[in-house]
Amino acid sequence: MQRWYVINTKPKKESQVERLFVEGGFTIYCPKYLREKRISPFFPGYAFLRFEFPEQFQMVKYTRGVKRVVGNDDGPTPIPEGIVLGIKAREQKGLIVFEKYGEEPAVGDEIEVVEGPLKGLKGIFRKEVGASERVMILLNYVSYQGMLLIEKGKLRKI
Repeated sequence: MQRWYVINTKPKKESQVERLFVEGGFTIYCPKYLREKRISPFFPGYAFLRFEFPEQFQMVKYTRGVKRVVGNDDGPTPIPEGIVLGIKAREQKGLIVFEKYGEEPAVGDEIEVVEGPLKGLKGIFRKEVGASERVMILLNYVSYQGMLLIEKGKLRKI
């Protein structure tokens, strides 16, 4: 029975190892994310590989670029499929997405600005404006009430 295992790759060889296993007909998962406008491995030096132990262990262990299969003296340690599915669930367009300040606010939620010159101001989330990740919020500050357009990534739900 095939199960998920973690493999440790040689430094900067994740892509090579991924390509070799895909060509060999294996199911491999190397989560990636966008870091400073570059796609990088989410777990540098590691990947999730689905294979049958002990039948395919030697082939996996001696694949070019693989340093070791994570485990102990008894053999590799299987990973529950839920862990891999949980990581995949955080992907959008093939890349892991971070929730920078917790849950994303929805229309009507009370929010707080957490970045920039307006940091600390509180208001109500009104609506998203276009596909530019900008949102409109209603500020209630002392005796001032006004609308503000701001980047969605600079807000957190209260």
